[in-house]
Amino acid sequence: MAVIGNLRHRPVRRLSQLYVGLTLYGVSMALMIRSHLGLDPWDVFHQGLSERTGLSFGTVTIAVGALVLLLWIPLRQRPGLGTVSNVVVIGLVVDATLALLPAGGPLGVRIALLVTGIVANGAATGLYLGARLGPGPRDGLMTGFVARRPRWSVRLVRTVIEVTVLALGWLLGGTVGVGTVAYALGIGPLAQLFIPMFAVDEPEAATPGPVAPVPAG
Repeated sequence: MAVIGNLRHRPVRRLSQLYVGLTLYGVSMALMIRSHLGLDPWDVFHQGLSERTGLSFGTVTIAVGALVLLLWIPLRQRPGLGTVSNVVVIGLVVDATLALLPAGGPLGVRIALLVTGIVANGAATGLYLGARLGPGPRDGLMTGFVARRPRWSVRLVRTVIEVTVLALGWLLGGTVGVGTVAYALGIGPLAQLFIPMFAVDEPEAATPGPVAPVPAG
């Protein structure tokens, strides 16, 4: 497998894809926020903290990402360039996009914002993960727990983490609604669609080997 952060293999493609993906991810978050129809679990938590602290949504996203990254240390997870970039870029982009997008609007517009945001989030996930430069801090937290507790499934760990942050975010005043359910139902199939679409091939796969003869009959 390619080493996380190793840029000797297709560096221009991978860096471009990483930062386009992270930028699109921040835009998708802003679209869902402006829909006022519900957010994904982590963003419910971010919004709740933002409401309580008075800090911008993007600032809270960066701060939470940095704190989650610290939890990688006891889990012995190794961050890549994409991991660190995820912490900073998404928060900056979501604040910039929120400054440009007006709040409110008719229900039809808000539904369009929500749907566009969810689809864009799936595409963004495929782009930045497909660049193979490291997962986001929250994804790494999940995989780190699974690596340290092999009997725990990814599904169980992810569910526990996301239900916990969703409940905390709701208690803090974050927006839970039909968009939260739509995201939960849609992001899995969308990620399954977009991740293979944008995955950069491994160095071994990029080097063609001898073609095996096709057996007769």
